[in-house]
Amino acid sequence: MRIIYVADIHGSFDRVKTLLSETVADIYIIAGDLIDFPFYNMNTAINYHELQSYFHGLRLRMQKENVIIEDFVDELLDSPEISEEIEQKGTQYQRYTIRARRVLQQKYKVLENILSMKHKSLVFALPGNYDMDLKYTSLHERDLHLHWHDMFGLRVAGYGGANIWTPGIPERYVVPYAGSADVQSGRNEMYNFFKAVKPDIIVSHQPAHGIHDRVNQFGTSGSPALRHYCDNNPVLLCLTGHVHMDWGFQISEGTIYLNPSNFGEVTTLSGGVAEGGFFYAIEMEGRNVSKIIFKKIVEDRIHDIADYYSQDNGHWQETIVDDERYNALKRGENFDSKTEKYSHIPEIQLYNDIKQFYRMFQTEETEERLNKLEQVVHLIEEGIHDDIAMDVMGSTNMGLCEDTSDIDFVVYVRCDPNFEGEVNTCEQFNKARTIIEKILKPQYAFQIMDTIDLNAVEKAIREKNYEDEMLMRFVAYRSICRPINYRFIAPVEDLLNQDMEFRKEIEGSIRSYFQIFINTSQHTRSFKKYESRIKDIGIKLPETVRLKIKEYFEQNK
Repeated sequence: MRIIYVADIHGSFDRVKTLLSETVADIYIIAGDLIDFPFYNMNTAINYHELQSYFHGLRLRMQKENVIIEDFVDELLDSPEISEEIEQKGTQYQRYTIRARRVLQQKYKVLENILSMKHKSLVFALPGNYDMDLKYTSLHERDLHLHWHDMFGLRVAGYGGANIWTPGIPERYVVPYAGSADVQSGRNEMYNFFKAVKPDIIVSHQPAHGIHDRVNQFGTSGSPALRHYCDNNPVLLCLTGHVHMDWGFQISEGTIYLNPSNFGEVTTLSGGVAEGGFFYAIEMEGRNVSKIIFKKIVEDRIHDIADYYSQDNGHWQETIVDDERYNALKRGENFDSKTEKYSHIPEIQLYNDIKQFYRMFQTEETEERLNKLEQVVHLIEEGIHDDIAMDVMGSTNMGLCEDTSDIDFVVYVRCDPNFEGEVNTCEQFNKARTIIEKILKPQYAFQIMDTIDLNAVEKAIREKNYEDEMLMRFVAYRSICRPINYRFIAPVEDLLNQDMEFRKEIEGSIRSYFQIFINTSQHTRSFKKYESRIKDIGIKLPETVRLKIKEYFEQNK
């Protein structure tokens, strides 16, 4: 079983959509904070925040801090002795609050529409301190707050919100947090819920005390009750968020704690913007956690940042896969927001826009093929101790495979440094091809469309060789295809992206070849086939997408 865990999306719904279309998992957990602010206009959000802060200060001076702000404002407006200023501000605050609830409901509806695209997987949501109680929203059936589910022999339970006042969000609608009382008092709602449910996996927005809970200026901020429960009960995983800068993997008393940092962009305490995109992929074998991969999504690329493997002695081995991204996050610095968009020519941009639409309706047959290709890569790594990667084409790339669909893909290897022959004759490729055929042939028709030697590509990039054909093919495939084991390709593409002018020039060189490819009758038939397949499941091609397809073909005539 595979779980993908994301926290603190802060309104980055498009990134969530890309994550769902670019990954395959049995369970997705999209944890709070789901919303950024409860308005569509930033000026409105600022005005509301200022009014809320004004009334927050007033209620403190009047020693009514136990009354929520909206009730406090209502009481003030019912009083005949208030000033004209308070009456004006209070009336405006009431209007904003009503508007905020309406916008929140609309935003949750948009998110539900996105999450529903993953109809073959279980997708759950947990509210954070920026969220209203999800039981009053379109996400109510996915709500993990005070809910539990038995799945694949494991029990998953959640508790949302946080012990903090969040300016800019109406207090009246925020999910109530009742996990602060002393455990011995018997009044801690969170602790009592977990004690009754006995979950194997806990999802909590606020972290446990002493683990992933340190805010630089203020010290620890986690829940003693959550830590106490996990320390004294057989919890396999405790998945948290909230504190973006104190992220990572940690084990205490047999429980694995994970905080992936923020998935959506967030404003830091210093006033900057943290780019986000981080999440965990968790592999389970029965009731055991076997592997955890820390990942980062950038545009439509997913980078592996670090691996965590369970050892036979019960310990865990950490392997840093991507030093640059890992260390940038550790330093609190952005890495990928400094890089320009990968593809620049209009045909490629249109193709990828259309591809992302079709992937919203990804079929079970596509996910089976993607899983099988990942198994192939894993077995090759174990069997011949060489890395390989693939770029998938055709209907598997689009996400619209059927039972009879074949699999077309490009294979990436690293031939011996001194190898000078055709790449498909190098030892690394021939060993990989033997395993590929052994695993795929009994079940799927497939075709290896091309083979790329990453050593040769890397050499061409370093030498700025504009005429290197293998480099041109690499850029073409990377612009439009779907990767398997991207970690093997990523360092080479990162190297290419260090000189974006060079990449643009290579893209210009491949443009004529791409135009020929677009105008083949087979390519045209493929798009008609894709439209027919989504029509069969009751989806009509939106006019905006139809116009993009028309523009896509017309640009290349």
